Amino acid sequence: MTVICPLTNSYLQSATASAGAVAKLAATRKVAKYSILEDQYIFQPIAVESLGPMNWEARKFLADLGRKISRVSGDDRETTFLFQRISVLLFRFNSVLLHNSFELDDCSEH
Repeated sequence: MTVICPLTNSYLQSATASAGAVAKLAATRKVAKYSILEDQYIFQPIAVESLGPMNWEARKFLADLGRKISRVSGDDRETTFLFQRISVLLFRFNSVLLHNSFELDDCSEH
């Protein structure tokens, strides 16, 4: 899974075009990067913007996967659980980015 920030200067123009445009761009780049694998594997890029949107193909893939898991487990909530888990991962990723953006003061100097 790739998490990409649409607020980065290099992505602002794409981000203003539509919600999820930066995720789509990231997914397209992932497909190009791993194109050599397509003869041996099925490759599904999952790109999520740090503000929430993900590429359309990933949403469809995860929804299909959730339905298949539901059929096996018998629990109709599996798709919801899958998307919730991704939301939690995104929240944790954003919290690490936020934490790392602050400088720590050395308390021993005061």
